[in-house]
Amino acid sequence: MPSIEPSTVAASYARAVLNATTDAADAEAGPGAWASPLARLPFTEVRALWDTVIGTGGGDPYAGLRVGDAITPGSLHVLGHVVLTSASLAEAAEAAVRYHSLVSQAGTVTAHRGSETTRIRYRPTVAPASMHPQQVEAVVAGMVRAARWIAGDDWAPASASFTHTRTGSAEPYARILGCPVAFDAAENAITVGNRDLDRPRAPHDPELGALHRAYADRLLRELSTSVTLAERVRQWLDHAPLDGAGPADAGRDVHLSTRSLRRALQEEGTSWRALLDEARHRRTRRLLETTDLPLDRIALLVGLSGATALVRAFGRWEGVTPGTYRARSSGAAGRGRAAPRVPDRRGDPDPGPG
Repeated sequence: MPSIEPSTVAASYARAVLNATTDAADAEAGPGAWASPLARLPFTEVRALWDTVIGTGGGDPYAGLRVGDAITPGSLHVLGHVVLTSASLAEAAEAAVRYHSLVSQAGTVTAHRGSETTRIRYRPTVAPASMHPQQVEAVVAGMVRAARWIAGDDWAPASASFTHTRTGSAEPYARILGCPVAFDAAENAITVGNRDLDRPRAPHDPELGALHRAYADRLLRELSTSVTLAERVRQWLDHAPLDGAGPADAGRDVHLSTRSLRRALQEEGTSWRALLDEARHRRTRRLLETTDLPLDRIALLVGLSGATALVRAFGRWEGVTPGTYRARSSGAAGRGRAAPRVPDRRGDPDPGPG
């Protein structure tokens, strides 16, 4: 079994969120579990921290910008020290791609180099509703701040973009990021000129950098082995479109070929088919508990051929029909209303065509 939850965040980063958004006295009163720089917190706990610092109704639209702009090397676990000893921005970007999970497993950083510019992208790997836009903005602003440790305080990327809609004034974004900023974009990213990326930094300490990287590699191995491959695939499936998910898609996410993925899962005592079946079960229960979608629609969303196949599968999973389960869930939740039901030959809601 995994020794940590699939998505965890370095306590040092959680402390940085607290320091940037509260009074110093309050920050010092944070949970004792955060005292160790190597401690890790469940993402859900860090999300709750963001709920507090942002306020109700998304009250502080600039909290993420402040957190990112106040980031220090120690806030980023050992990644911050790897960045400080990098020979160029290009080397620092490579370190961010490789070691970001040491800071947080709730997202990934990738770099895509073109002929003249490079896009450094951030993609959350938790459910979209689980992450505030301010959390994404903190990561992107933190990238810019970390780059300035190397390139100087007056450095700025060519542009930045966010997938969410801007809720506050444009001025703080332009002031802190120092570049044009787009919202409702295809990706969360900064664009950096390759000339800036490749410019050698002087002075820099390659021997100290090698020590930091060796330490980061050791921590990365410990982190990756603390969660089984099956658990990583389960996490991927929980957020994947089950109507089209395949082992090749999951394999790309965990950097394994389809054949290697299947073999490794078999060694852990499970299989792709079993994990996909579990994911369909979990998603079906959630949809029955939280929506009034008809069975034929739910079937398609979980990758089954139709309502008949869903009823058969759900009977195997739960021993009752989907309609019975939904009625029980509605009663347990005290919603005080019943979903519209049209009985069919099975005594379940009309499954519709298919």
